[in-house]
Amino acid sequence: MLRMPTVNDYDVLAEGYDAANESGLANAYYERPATLALAGEVTGRQILDAGCGSGPLLAELRDRGAVVTGVDASAGMLGLARRRLGDTVELRVADLRDPLPFGDGMFDDVVASLVLHYLEDWGPTLAEFRRVLTPGGRLIVSVDHPFAIFAMHRMSGNRVDYQATYQWSEEWTMGGRTVPMSFWNRPLRAMTDAFTAAGFRISVISEPHPVEAARDLFPEEFEALSTAPSFLFFVLTVD
Repeated sequence: MLRMPTVNDYDVLAEGYDAANESGLANAYYERPATLALAGEVTGRQILDAGCGSGPLLAELRDRGAVVTGVDASAGMLGLARRRLGDTVELRVADLRDPLPFGDGMFDDVVASLVLHYLEDWGPTLAEFRRVLTPGGRLIVSVDHPFAIFAMHRMSGNRVDYQATYQWSEEWTMGGRTVPMSFWNRPLRAMTDAFTAAGFRISVISEPHPVEAARDLFPEEFEALSTAPSFLFFVLTVD
């Protein structure tokens, strides 16, 4: 029987996505450096990478002195993370729509890197992030930039409403494998409302540039990304 492709199947994409994440402009020269810059000095901090994938951000945080833990819904991606990180880092399979398998106040920081835009309802997930953070802890978030997604759809003739929260999809082909991917786009207002409703204080909203090293490696893409950001970043704190 022909197996129908599963939406957002990172087990199938794992090897190809990991290779793209390792050296591609969007992740290696834009999203990951921006997240690390927002995290700042992390020596000794207990950090949960929620949606850690194959672990490149976990590795960077660990190498900067943090005590790191990772969760991801994809066992395939966690297998690659284990290969990258060895046996000294705690990694668990966990769906961010469900309660996290950790006690209250266990982490100084939670990092949610390009993961919330897969979720329709942010409320339960943000509540769990707040629960596992210590008082004074931080949630560092990156998501698809809502206006970049809106502009992409408008340019393709899809008359979406920027003010609405809506689901959209596309196909990703990586490592010779093709998987349908599904996302939720929401306006900035809906994001900030969700953060404050969950008890977070918004400390930073950032639209960074790619790092300068990418200019020679990806000249055309560098110029485009420098003038039209594709991701939006937040630092949120718990009082």
